[in-house]
Amino acid sequence: MKETTAHPLQAFREVNTHATLNLAKQAAAAGVRRFVFVSSVKVNGEATEEGAPFTASDVPAPQDPYGISKMEAEQGLREIAEHTGMEVVIVRPPLVYGPGVKANFASLMRAVQRGIPLPLASVTGNRRSLVALDNLVDLLITCIDHPAAANQTFLVSDGEDLSTADLLRRLGQAMHQPARLFPVPPSLLQLGARLLGKGAVAQRLLGNLQVDISHTRNTLNWSPPISVDEGLRRAAAGLKS
Repeated sequence: MKETTAHPLQAFREVNTHATLNLAKQAAAAGVRRFVFVSSVKVNGEATEEGAPFTASDVPAPQDPYGISKMEAEQGLREIAEHTGMEVVIVRPPLVYGPGVKANFASLMRAVQRGIPLPLASVTGNRRSLVALDNLVDLLITCIDHPAAANQTFLVSDGEDLSTADLLRRLGQAMHQPARLFPVPPSLLQLGARLLGKGAVAQRLLGNLQVDISHTRNTLNWSPPISVDEGLRRAAAGLKS
């Protein structure tokens, strides 16, 4: 989110697309039976409408260089699978949090930890899917050898979507430091963010991004092994350490 290169798509392609496909070709040549690729929900898009979560069968609609590079990697992997017989499994996580989490999620945690007042008490109508690191790892392990995972695409989350205000309050509970929230209308927050050139940040705080993991649950008989609250507790413990 803090790109410094003049050509971000080219830079993302070098790592997310070309390096992935190079590794996959070598894996196929070495006789690897299955290749599990951690992609991104950004392949689906940046936001969802209320009551219309992303699904694994949606037509890809990436909107930034990162998402485009991940989509192109997925496409290349499917071609390699078709020509070599190596099975490919694609997993698209939303925001992953856990011990050592960085970027915006870490900033929110530190704000709660320090008791900084946040104008987000009224942001209760949005819903965002997250995935705890432990839940993502558990799914990846499942995908290594589950017969039904072959050549499938899976979305993953904690199975409970949160509003921004709810996330902050439950972060506070996990950190034993109540979140200090005060109400400002979301429309006013959105306007202020746009005026400050922070529209993308506002979208992540105020908007919806939900994923439907029913395909993952039904195909693999899989459920997230830890709850949101336990995931937040582990993330908070990592921040304190």
